[in-house]
Order: sequence, then C-alpha cells, then structure tokens
Amino acid sequence: MAENEIRSRRKVRVGVVVSDSRDKTITVEVPNLTAHPRYDKVVRRSTKFHVHDETNHAQVGDTVEIMETRPVSKQKRWRLVEIVERAR
Repeated sequence: MAENEIRSRRKVRVGVVVSDSRDKTITVEVPNLTAHPRYDKVVRRSTKFHVHDETNHAQVGDTVEIMETRPVSKQKRWRLVEIVERAR
C-alpha cells in the first residue's frame, strides 16, 4: 500500500481554535449538525480536539484544518494541517 493511500484514509476536520495557551498544542472546536432522533429537528453540536501545532502559529479564532494522526501525547491524536482563515 502506498503512503498516499494511507494518508487519504485519515479523517480531516475543519474547526475554530478556542485555546492556544499550551506550548505546541491548540484546542479546536469542530461543529457538527445532527438530526434529533425523535423530533428530526437539526441540532447544532460540537466536539473539542487537542491538536499538535509544532510551530505555534495558530491563534484563538483562527479557522484551521486538522488531520488524524498517531498519538502524540495522552490526549493529542490530531495535528494541524493548515490555517484556512486568520482571525480578525
């Protein structure tokens, strides 16, 4: 199996940085819309991921793309791919 095939199977998410206070780590909130199981109303939920940011470039409010990766620490299973949009 080629390396590109393996990388293409990794999950990719886009979210907003809500914390950058730790060294080389950011917290990213990823929103998701789901239908309520009984009422079928669309409910807005979100998940927070701890993301490895090697260069400490991401700041609070930035929209970023993250990718699933091998465990970097106890909680970090994602890494920063790119900063999609800077905070204003």
